[in-house]
Amino acid sequence: MINIAVFVGSLREKSFNVSLAHTLEKLAGENVAFHYVDINLPLFNQDLEAAYPAEAQRGKDIVEAADGVLFVTPEFNRGVPGVLKNAVDWISRPWGKSSFVGKPTAITGASVSPTGTALAQYQLRQAMTYLDVKLMGAPELMIAGAGEAFDENGVLTDERWLKNTKAFIDAFIAFVEHQK
Repeated sequence: MINIAVFVGSLREKSFNVSLAHTLEKLAGENVAFHYVDINLPLFNQDLEAAYPAEAQRGKDIVEAADGVLFVTPEFNRGVPGVLKNAVDWISRPWGKSSFVGKPTAITGASVSPTGTALAQYQLRQAMTYLDVKLMGAPELMIAGAGEAFDENGVLTDERWLKNTKAFIDAFIAFVEHQK
């Protein structure tokens, strides 16, 4: 069994990125388990590290037990959503005890914009590279026009994106297995 810690960068209940994460989970197959990290955490403040928040510790525990990490992020104002960056900051702390070090990691996302989530993914790649993950470079998956790609029930119906999504998750699983 391959265990994947999943960060969905949106708190919105009907987020396209929640739908994308569920699509990836279904396409991953029976030998892969997704463990979702709750990113609804207090704002990071180094003063709070002494009494490390239990909800942030649960996220650290999920990442530490995982074989790989998957980020599924929207793009807000041409960048990473603040709530996702906040979760990354918590899970990488306290200093010297980052839970991300050495973890095979991939980044994807969906947006209604015609450029998908390219800039958010780029920003997140910068942070994750600094945090010393093993980052999958390709294939990339940046779903553009998410409003048309997903139906009203959050099902990915666009055949082109479905094909690309399957290729992405297959590559990520192979990447994680190679790192074990």
